[in-house]
Amino acid sequence: MDNPCFAALTGDGRVRLLASRKNWIEGEAVSQLRKTAALPGVRLAVGLPDLHPGRGHPVGAAFVTAGLFYPQLVGNDVGCGMSLWQTNLPRQKFRQDRCVKTLRDLESPWDGDPADWLRQYGIEPTEADAGLGTIGGGNHFAEVQDWQEVHEEAAFTDLHLQERALVILVHSGSRGLGELLLQSHLDQRGADGLSAGTEEAALYRRGQERARQWAVANRALIARRMAEQLHCTGERVLDNCHNSITAVEYEGQSGWLHRKGAAPADAGPIVIPGTRGSLSYLVLPTGPQRENAWSLAHGAGRRWNRQSARARLKDKYRADSLVRTEIGNAVICEDKELLYEEAPQAYKNIDVVVNDMVEAGLIRIVATLKPLITYKTKRTNSRS
Repeated sequence: MDNPCFAALTGDGRVRLLASRKNWIEGEAVSQLRKTAALPGVRLAVGLPDLHPGRGHPVGAAFVTAGLFYPQLVGNDVGCGMSLWQTNLPRQKFRQDRCVKTLRDLESPWDGDPADWLRQYGIEPTEADAGLGTIGGGNHFAEVQDWQEVHEEAAFTDLHLQERALVILVHSGSRGLGELLLQSHLDQRGADGLSAGTEEAALYRRGQERARQWAVANRALIARRMAEQLHCTGERVLDNCHNSITAVEYEGQSGWLHRKGAAPADAGPIVIPGTRGSLSYLVLPTGPQRENAWSLAHGAGRRWNRQSARARLKDKYRADSLVRTEIGNAVICEDKELLYEEAPQAYKNIDVVVNDMVEAGLIRIVATLKPLITYKTKRTNSRS
């Protein structure tokens, strides 16, 4: 492996880390990467530039296994991903303060018919439908963004994008549905993997596909609710999932690709979001993508965990000072704890993360986006 951005962490190259010297990777995240790579059946473990510690297994990582797969490597938010929607709202007609006052209730249950909406996506009603069309807590958001700079005009035009039109970027997942799926597995099998070809494996895969499609429908409804409140319409440009298990061929053998906070590099253009205080990137994957397990960073990646972020920032900033970022983005978040936990300072430098992948020959930058409004919650009890 002669790529300067890649480090082989084992002599056989089975464990790899994609990060330059400018990047900051926490030691605990690398330890979790190594530990997970030691599970039975793991053939390849890749830490991406946004790698950071998770609950036992790292986030910002991809794993290829043979013979069996591990639901716990994907976690509880199955199908979580990014959805980009182009609106017909021209930037010259956008009034930030007015729109901030207009946006509301995206954490409240949708007043439409969930069954009818899900039917459009080929999904029958589920146990989690009360949360359909809601963002959720944590790092999830819905954002109004403007194009900052177009780097590749041809690729930009191929996506039928218009530089003068604002876009909506949604980051959310399957809400309670993924949690139910994971908990069912843990109750029955604990930390054990599922053997390919068994009824248990088939049952999980059916559940995962349902959760993945539900998450797509959820992001679409969030975008629609936001567009309606902004008095505009939206058209989906792309939708990518970064928490999933998919079938893959690796070294001539059938296997399973686990992505946990890892964007697909085999599904066309993707958006890699920064923080609410930095730019996001629209990028185009390039090259074979095999040595990075057909996966890319899904965001900036946490620098500090939530508890540490609160402790570090509460003495330095008042909560109300965090609702407007240095680049002029307005943040709608009435959960004070979440304001601290998700502050830009709690995340790594998105420019370094993206540049690591550019220098590795994995992506080309198509355009950058600047956040104008980040919506998280107007209710302090929305923490799920």
